[in-house]
Parts: sequence; structure tokens; C-alpha cells
Amino acid sequence: MGALIQSPFAEVAALLILAASIGLVGLILRQPLIVSFIAVGLIAGPSALDVVRSDDQIDLLSKLGIAVLLFLVGLKLDVKLIRSLGSVALFTGLGQVFFTSVFGYLIGLALGLDVVTSLYVAVALTFSSTIIIVKLLSDKREIDALHGQIALGFLIVQDLVVVFAMIVLSAIGIGAAAGEGSGSEAVLWVLASGIAMVALVVLFVRYVADPLTERLARAPELLVIFAIAQAALFAAIGDFVGLGKEVGGLLAGISLASTPYRETIAARLAPLRDFLLLFFFIALGATLDLSLLGAHVTGAIVFSLFVLIGNPLIVLVIMGWMGYRKRTGFLAGLTVAQISEFSLIFVAMGVSLGHVRDDALGLVTMVGLVTIAASTYMITYSHQLYAIFEPVLGVFERKDRPRERSEADAGQGDPAYEVIVFGLGRFGTAIGLRLKRRGIRVLGVDFNPLAVRRWREFGLEAKFGDATDAEFVADLPLANAEWIVSTVPLHPTGLSHEDTRATLIQLTRATGFRGRIATTSHTTADTEELLGAGADIVLEPYQDAADRAAEILCGAPEEERIEIPPLQTEERQAS
Repeated sequence: MGALIQSPFAEVAALLILAASIGLVGLILRQPLIVSFIAVGLIAGPSALDVVRSDDQIDLLSKLGIAVLLFLVGLKLDVKLIRSLGSVALFTGLGQVFFTSVFGYLIGLALGLDVVTSLYVAVALTFSSTIIIVKLLSDKREIDALHGQIALGFLIVQDLVVVFAMIVLSAIGIGAAAGEGSGSEAVLWVLASGIAMVALVVLFVRYVADPLTERLARAPELLVIFAIAQAALFAAIGDFVGLGKEVGGLLAGISLASTPYRETIAARLAPLRDFLLLFFFIALGATLDLSLLGAHVTGAIVFSLFVLIGNPLIVLVIMGWMGYRKRTGFLAGLTVAQISEFSLIFVAMGVSLGHVRDDALGLVTMVGLVTIAASTYMITYSHQLYAIFEPVLGVFERKDRPRERSEADAGQGDPAYEVIVFGLGRFGTAIGLRLKRRGIRVLGVDFNPLAVRRWREFGLEAKFGDATDAEFVADLPLANAEWIVSTVPLHPTGLSHEDTRATLIQLTRATGFRGRIATTSHTTADTEELLGAGADIVLEPYQDAADRAAEILCGAPEEERIEIPPLQTEERQAS
């Protein structure tokens, strides 16, 4: 089929048609879109239809997509939150890299691989795909949750490790070709360049970012073009100095993260990111040579099981030791249950240097194919998996859970509350503020640290936690509460739709709660289901707002309005 395509334009058109077709089939079969996109790359690659001929053009679009994705990651980084999670990100990231390397090396030797090949494969297994994980967590709207922020933190640590590993390999190659001094000079050059780029970002944020974006915001299209240019420029600089396009794109996003227009930029660039990432997955799939995959089937199965099971266990153990709850450790651990595109690049560098043979690349490629596909489902169905394994995870949790309580609950006790509100978005916050105005003591609960922080900034008391966590709900001060109010929407967790509202009703009743439960709904069908599930009252925000508007129009007095700033997540949902 590839011979029928005579131009890069026709090739891209064929790839888009193929992607849309396979994506539709995957949607009908209820498969994650990422798996469909990887399948597009495999089918379009040299082992099947051989459609991908314009490697340079596809690679360019792929790299631009990576730069935009990491730019958006940097754009939404909360510096205060990252600082508060710095220790867990560092210890978990480095600990996972160390233990995965050690155990992977021993497994390689046990499988009969030589020392050098075992070392290369072991190091390759430590890298997780930031791109895939961020995309999945963003799709599930969990990137702002505590486990999402922790995962993002240790993925950044992993990225720095892989950059260092590749610098070392490059230095070995340079040193072998041009003498011993060249390797040291290459490392020093990259370190100096990294410091210079960080300094450039600091100066840009301090003196340029706000006035420049304020001027550009007068023409929103120009602001978007500037953001893309910033991402591409920093990615190019990072690539030139040896830090990598990913680190450069991340720094570009951080350089604009403090501006008041970051939500606008993120909303405008999200569709472009998704479009360009299609080419990343096409490029990834097209590089997988199926002819090399059969040489080490047994080894690939063993290593794949180690990555899918061992890596999450390592993270779970480290986070449990640091005082995090088993649920947070489990959800964060699932994000490292795959290897990265960097793993393939790392082993390919070893092949080019003559350290390992081509069959080692085939082994790692097969592990990558299996773990990327499997971990996509694991992350997609993370909450269902936790429900299955929760009874046996207690061994990984310290009973006092000091760290998570200090970070999430700020040392609060358990006084009596009349109303407990789950879901601290703008609607939930507005309810809490109006109840407080009436002298009612309210406790808020949310799984988003930013929402918990905003709630507390309004002088309200809040706990960090998940409405679907039976253990957490049982620990809440429900005895004296008269009302539980859930403003949490029907939230899709992957391919299925877990109704958090119905789950919360079941969990609270199971604890013996005898008060009344109110929840929100936007459709008549939902209202009937929730009433059938045990809700006492179902609030319909649009209908209730219309009723209140009619009352005001008919002369009822208005209450004092309270301005509630949106969260980043709410801005993305609104867009």
C-alpha cells in the first residue's frame, strides 16, 4: 500500500483516515484511544501496510506534540504543591529507579543474559512514559489529585535520571571516539547549560512573563502562537544543549505558569496537543519492528510481569514507608507499570555503541508493547483494581499515616459538623459559604488538593479524601452530622462510568449514618436513580437556579454574592 502513496501530504491524509477508522473501531469495542493509536502505528509501519515513509515529517510532528504536552504539564505546575511533595517525588522516583534496576539486573542474569545486556535492560525498565501517564491522568481528570501530583513529581525525577543516563552514554561514545577528556567536558557542558536555562526561566518569570502575556492577550490568537513558539524554542534549546526536548518544553511551561493567562493558554492548546500526540503514537508504533519480537518471548513475559507488578509494588512500599495511605500509594504505583519510549531509545544507543546486540532491542521492544498496552487498562481501571486488592493492601500502610494527614488535613481534629459537603467545586463552595453565613458548621471533602486549599482560604474546614474510599468515609465525623451533601458529578473513570454519588450513599449508610443525604443531578433519569439509591433530596442546579431567578424577578431580595475563583480543573472542564 505504501507504494501507492506518492507524497507526504497523501501519507498524512492516509494516516489520519487510518487513525479515525481504527479509533472508531476501538471506541465501539470500548478500548482506550491510546491503544488504538499505537495500533495505527503498528499497522501503518514497515511490518504491515508500510504507509509511514515520510519519517522526518512524522518525527517532526511527534516531537512538536511532545514539546506541547510537556509545555502544558509545566504550565499547570503549582510551585507550592511541588515544593510540599518534593521529598516524596525524590525518594519515590530515585527509590523506584534503584530497586527496579537491581531486581531487573538479577532477573536478566537469571534468564541467561550477559552482564552488560542485563544492565542495559534493567536500566531501561526503570523509565516510565510521562507522555502516556499524563495523557491518561488528564483524561481521567486525576492529574490534580494527590496521587496524580505525586506521580507527576516522580516522573519528573525519572526524566532527569534518563537525561543523565543518556548523557553518560553520549559521554562514553564521545570519549571512545575522541579521548577521555571529551566525556567529562560533555557532562560539564550539559550541567552548565541546565543551570543557564533555569536561570533564564527565573529571569523571564521575574521581569518579562506578566507584561508580555498581558500585551499578547489583547489578541488571543497571538497569545496561543506565542505559547507554541515558547514551547518549541525551549524544546529546541534543551535538545541542542543535551537536556532533551522534554525538559525544555517543561521549562517553557513553567516560565508561563505564574501568569494570569495560563488557564486560557492551556484550554486553547489542549486540542492541538491531542492532534499532535497522534503522530507521537504513530511514530512509536512504526518503530516497533515485529520481526525482532519473537526472539525472547519467555524473557519478555518475565520482564513484562516484573514491570506490571513489581514497579507498582516498589512505589507502594516506598510511599507506605513514607506515611502515605495505601490507596494513594496504589494509584500512584500503577502509573509506573510500563516502560517508556526512552527505554527503546536507551537500548538503541547501546546497540549503536556496540554494547548490546539487536535482539536486546527486540526484547525491550516487546516488553514496551506489552506493558504500555496493559498499563493503559490498569490506569484506566485503577479504582476498580483498588476495590479488588484493597483487602490485602493494609500491610503497605502505616497505621498513623502521618504524612498524608499532615499534608491533607493540616492537623485538624474531628469536631462535630452539622453538614459534610463532598465535592468542593464552585457549586459546593458556594453551598458551604452560604451555610457558614447562617452559622452552620460545615466540613468539606475533596480529592483535589487545590480545591481543599481554596476551601480553607475561605475560612472553611476541609479534609482531603475520596468519596469512594470506604475506609476514609468510615473515619469521617458522621455521628453528629445532620446532612451529607454531594456535589460530585457522575465521573467517568476510563471506559466505565462509576457513579460516585451512589457509591457515597452506600458507604455512608454502611457506617450507620442516620442523617439525610442530598446529591446533585442534571437529568431526570439521574434524579430517579439517585432517589432509588437512597438519596433524601436531589438538587438540580439548573432547575434550582431558574427557580431562584424567577423569585428574584418577582421581587424576592438578593443575597450578597461571593466571588469564587475557578480551579485549573474547572477551567479545563469548561473549555
